[in-house]
Amino acid sequence: MHSRQIHEMNLRGVFGLNLQRRRRERRLSQEQLAHLAGCARAYLSGAEAGRRNATLDMVEALATVLEVEPADLLKYPAGEGR
Repeated sequence: MHSRQIHEMNLRGVFGLNLQRRRRERRLSQEQLAHLAGCARAYLSGAEAGRRNATLDMVEALATVLEVEPADLLKYPAGEGR
């Protein structure tokens, strides 16, 4: 993704990209992560694609499963913040 696209991306999109990256780093499928976090796979898929708004409770649950701070899922890539 080009830096301009990331810079223009909304927070929901940034969250989705971070969520997907962290999930893949943990070698979890969407189905596995959804089960562990207590949500539907379709919900998780929509969140990763930037189509769904995640609640704060869900951000916390996903971060807990992925063993990261909730804020890490909301950070713009280094040098690309708003």
